[in-house]
Parts: sequence; structure tokens; C-alpha cells
Amino acid sequence: MSTPASQLEEAICFAALNVPDAALRTQFLERACAGEALLRAAVDEMLLAHAEAEKFFAHGRVAVNAPGLDAQAAAAIRETNGGIHFDDAADEQVGSRVGRYKLLKKIGEGGCGAVYLAEQEEPVRRHVALKVIKLGMDTKSVIARFEAERQALAMMDHPNIARVLDAGATEAGRPFFVMELVRGTRITKYCDENKLDTVSRLELFIQVCRAIQHAHQKGIIHRDIKPSNILVTLHDGAAVPKVIDFGIAKATEGRLNDNTQFTALEQFVGTPAYMSPEQAEITGLDIDTRSDIYSLGVLLYELLTGRTPFDTTVLMQSGLDKMRRTLRDEEPRLPSTMITSLRKTELVLTAQQRRAEPPKLISEIKGDLDWIVMKALEKDRNRRYDTANGLAMDIQRCLDSEPVVARPPSQLYRLQKLVRRNKIIFAAGTAVALALLIGLGLSTWLFFREREARQRESILRAEAEDRAKITQTVMLVRLGNFDDADALLKQVKNFPANPTLDAVSAFRSVGEWLALQGRWQAAGERYSALLDIDNIDNPSQVIFDYQACGVVLAENGDLEKYGRFWQMAVTNFAAKPNGSILIACILLPLNKTQIEQLKPMATAAEKQFHALPRDRRSEWSYMPFGLWQFRRGDYAAAIQWCQGAEAQSQRFPASEALIHATLAMAYYQNGQTNEAGSELALGRQIIEAKFKSGLDRGKAGAGFWFDWIYARHLLQEATAMIGTDATAPEAE
Repeated sequence: MSTPASQLEEAICFAALNVPDAALRTQFLERACAGEALLRAAVDEMLLAHAEAEKFFAHGRVAVNAPGLDAQAAAAIRETNGGIHFDDAADEQVGSRVGRYKLLKKIGEGGCGAVYLAEQEEPVRRHVALKVIKLGMDTKSVIARFEAERQALAMMDHPNIARVLDAGATEAGRPFFVMELVRGTRITKYCDENKLDTVSRLELFIQVCRAIQHAHQKGIIHRDIKPSNILVTLHDGAAVPKVIDFGIAKATEGRLNDNTQFTALEQFVGTPAYMSPEQAEITGLDIDTRSDIYSLGVLLYELLTGRTPFDTTVLMQSGLDKMRRTLRDEEPRLPSTMITSLRKTELVLTAQQRRAEPPKLISEIKGDLDWIVMKALEKDRNRRYDTANGLAMDIQRCLDSEPVVARPPSQLYRLQKLVRRNKIIFAAGTAVALALLIGLGLSTWLFFREREARQRESILRAEAEDRAKITQTVMLVRLGNFDDADALLKQVKNFPANPTLDAVSAFRSVGEWLALQGRWQAAGERYSALLDIDNIDNPSQVIFDYQACGVVLAENGDLEKYGRFWQMAVTNFAAKPNGSILIACILLPLNKTQIEQLKPMATAAEKQFHALPRDRRSEWSYMPFGLWQFRRGDYAAAIQWCQGAEAQSQRFPASEALIHATLAMAYYQNGQTNEAGSELALGRQIIEAKFKSGLDRGKAGAGFWFDWIYARHLLQEATAMIGTDATAPEAE
């Protein structure tokens, strides 16, 4: 859809007015209007009219406020000039009153409003921030936008969002609203000045994500997330980020009122470096919460590296069309790559601001944080995080040394992006390749006998049939028809090499569905096949697959397949620090040979555990080592690990059941039979309560479905060891 000329002229005019430097403004206009003389003339005319209006109002204000001028003379001046109230048309004067508020100082000015420090005298005395519509911006559409801003903010109540206290209109009819006064520093400046390390920056950012999530749940999109709109203030010595200026927010659930036109078609809003690709297209018809996810990704990129993915100055000077192409087509560098590319002095300064040496800073960001940022910055919004809360949870998983949802894009996805950027080259190359392929195929066909051709035809037909079945399975899974999907997967004879992510996901979804129904044998077949086709180079989701596969095979009692799974896990994760894989490998009793094979994995995982700060250790992080020590026969150490898990402040039923089952067996083998009986009874209570209500998928922290099966399996082992007459201690 083309942009209406009047709206494009207005968009460029408003953007130019926000460039205070005359030389930079001229460069911006030359690029924005490149090759379009009529467009440039129209914009210049609008800028000239704006300048004349400023002089006109300034002259009238001086005349009306001249010393010794009585009211009658002032009224005559106004009448001569068409009844315009010059003093009202100008910005509010410091020292004047707006409603019950006295203006003390002008503290800021945005795209459509000026912000003042004001004093409220009744019913309480306090300092507030008061925003009044900006001179020259009092068109109907801007006033409607301002009114929507007030309503949008009034809908929200969150400790990390500046609260709306009051609203009204000045005597001249200019709308205003009153907000909580946030005395703070923009988040990037605060982090650099206080030299916050990477972990502290991420913890602040998580709070910002939760504030944006609150706004999204109220149906509000911020649309201008950037450091200057996130201020950090101190509450009782603790840093608290506050999100401000929802002035270009958009309601996603219906219209705020019948006059709301502030997101009119193709109005250009936001800050270029923080804009999502779809927002940069200057269309307000198809912007959703995932646009804010992109902007949060840019903010996270800047917090980690000190720079935005695309330089703001370069974007502004490149002109609107090139800026849109950059945001739409060019891939930003990985954050760790950005830091590596800095000059030595810049690299040292950036590392010092994060209390780290350059190599350490790069290693902190490289890997999970790289992929979390890049997932938030995906050009295709369907590949970004669905919610701000999802982004926050993945960062928390990274801080907790747990597998993250973000993972590197597949080679197929990268190829698709490359093809889209080089359509002409690939079209020509494809034509040549196709011609060569046809010629080669015809030449080769002449050398085959009739029998060989038939055999090839049979193989190709079988492969095509398998691929068609897999494609159909993917569609059935998306529709929730798991019965038919499972039936189709049974018919697949040979799974193709290098399967798509959708095909792998279909195997995973069907396997999980079968497990939740208690169909362990069928679930074991799906998960065993899944491990054969999954990509070990991207372990985030693979770790979950191994956990699920191990418990399904153990629950099914298929010792042969469990042994094959066990060997794969040991081979692929031999010395990698991962407690989740460790616990999947010790679900069943071990012999001495197996214990020796697992020692490198257990040692690496325990070393990683001790490297974690105490306040970052969770109940789950203790669990693998309690069971590991029990399998080794060190029952005192097993008891000590489990007691350490119990001492954690945050408790979850699934992990508690695992602790009780492990403690019951360790106490029993250690000769403490009374304690063993009590722990067994406590574990039984939790398990019976859970499975009475039915098993669901679960979630991170509280426990996934396979965590509950782990607990039940170990409880069954403990019951067989101790007996069934254990009773829980009475409540005190």
C-alpha cells in the first residue's frame, strides 16, 4: 500500500523538527526526499510555515505581556489578530498554575507534549510530573493521541510503570495529565555510571520486561521503548527501573474512544534504532506486542554491548527508504561479535563499565545471551518471543544455568534469508543449475538398465511417501489431531536425513502426548526415534528430549532401549556440565562400570554448581547430586545434598517429592529407618495428590511432566526397598 502524499510530507516534517542541528536536518531532508523535488518543496513549505507560526506567536506573546500594558490594550491586540490568545498558544509559563498544580520547572519535551516539574498543594502536597500538549501540535489527531495516552496509562498499575495521578485541560483547552515524578537516570547511563556487571544488568532488564508484559496484558503497546523512556531510581537503596512515556502507545483491544486517531494509517512514530522492521514500514494497521519485543531486544543488546545493532546517526542520515531497508533486510551482528570488533580502547572501556576483563565479557555473552538477543531481534516476528514474559523467563533460565528456549537458526532458515536478499542472483543461479541438472539427468539415465531404473523409482517413491506422511503429520499436530498423527508416524519406514524443525517438533509433540496418556511403549518409540534425528549441536531443546526419553523408557521397563539411550547420553555429554542429563542417567541403579563412565559428567556438573553464587542456586540444582551420591553408595553425602536442597527458600512439589524419595532410600541404607519411613510417607502424599488430579505438561521451575514421573519412579523404588507401612508424621 502506498503512503498518501500529505501523510508522508507530515511524517518527514515532524521527523525533521526533531533534528535540532541545522546541518544534520539538511542531510536528513536530502536523503528522505532524494529524487523527489515536489516532496522536498512541500516539506520545506511546511517547515517554513511552522517557523513563521513560532515567530508570530512569540511576537504576540511579547506584545500582550509588555510591561505596563493594561488588560484592555492586550484585548485589543488579541482582537486585531483574530482573537488569538498568544499567551495560551505558547508553552505554559514557569510559575503559572494549571488546575491545582503550580509549574516549577520545564524538565522535558517529547514529540507531542512538554513535561514540567509541578507542585500539587491539595489534597496532598507533593511534586509531580505534568505533561501539556505541545505548541503547534494541537490538531485533532494529536489531541486524540494525547487523550489516548492518558487513558492508556490510567489502565496500568505496576511498580515499574510511572503511575497516572490526574488529568484535565488548561484554561486554553490544552489537555494535560499528571504523572508520578520519577527522579532517575536512563537505564543505560545508570548501568555504565555504576559499573553494573552483566548479571545485574540482566536483573534490571527482567523487571523492565515484566512492566511491558503488564502493559501488554492491559492491551497497550508502548511502541517507543528506548533507554530515555526507562529511568532507574532508588527505593530503599535498591535500583528500580520505571517505564515512562506511553505517549505513542497503541490499544490492541478495541478503540479507546471514537476520536482515537493517533495511530492513523502510515504515521511515522518511534525511534529508528529501536524500531521493529514492521514498525519502520510506517503502517499502524499491523503492529502488535511483538514490536515491543524487538525494541526490548535492541535495549538488551545495548545493555550488553554499549551499542545498538544499527547506529542511530547512520540510520537518520540514510533517509527513510534506506532506513526501512536496513531494518527489514540487514542482519545485525551477534552481541559478542559486536564487542569483539571494537577498537582496543573501546573494548577495554566497555568491559570496565561491566566490571570484567574483555575475554570474560565476551565469554559471558557468547552463546545463550547471543541467541536470546537474536531471537528477540528476528526480522520475522513469528520467530521472536511471543511475550515479554517469555523473554524474561529465558534470561532467568540463562542466569540459572538452565537450557534456554532460544537456539541458533537452522541452516535452512539462513539459506532462505540469503535467497530473499539476493533474489536475482539466486534466480539466475537456479536457472543454470536446473539446466545442468536436467542435462546430467538425461545423460545419466542412458547408462541405467531398465531394472536399475525401476529400483530407483521404487526408492524415490518410498521416500516421497515418507516425506508426505511426515508433512501430513506436522499439519495434524498443529490441528491437535494426535491420534492420526501417531498412526502416520508408525507408517514412516525411513526418516529423512536433515529433517525440518517442524518434523522434529512433530515427533516431540506426539511423544509427549503419548506420555501424558500413560502409553509408555509408544512414547518410548517416538522419543527414541527423536534422539536419532535431533541435532546435538543445539542442546537447549535436546536436553529436554533426553530427560523425557530416559524417564519414558525407564517407566516402560524396556531395559534394552534404556541401555541404548544411556550410552548415547554418556557419549554425547561425557564431560559436559549438565545436571539434567546426569539425573536422567541415574534414574535406574548403576553397576561399577557405569559409575566410572559417569564420573566425568558428574564431576563437571558439580564443578559448575560450586561456581554458582549461593543466591543463584535453586532447589533443582542440588537434586542430581543427592541421587548421584546415593547410586555411588555414599549415603551420608546423599543426605547432605538433599538437606541442602530442602534448605532453599523457593520450594516446588515436584522437586520436594524427588527429595523425599531420595532421602528415604539414603536414610534406610544409612540405618536410619524411622527417618526413612517419614520421608517415604511425605513423598507418597505429594505424588498421590498430584496424580489424583491428572498429569499435565507442567512448566519450568514448578516441574515438567517428566519431573513428576522421575519422582514417582524413585518413590516406587523406595517403597520396594523400605516397605509400604510408612506413615507421615502428624502436623504440629
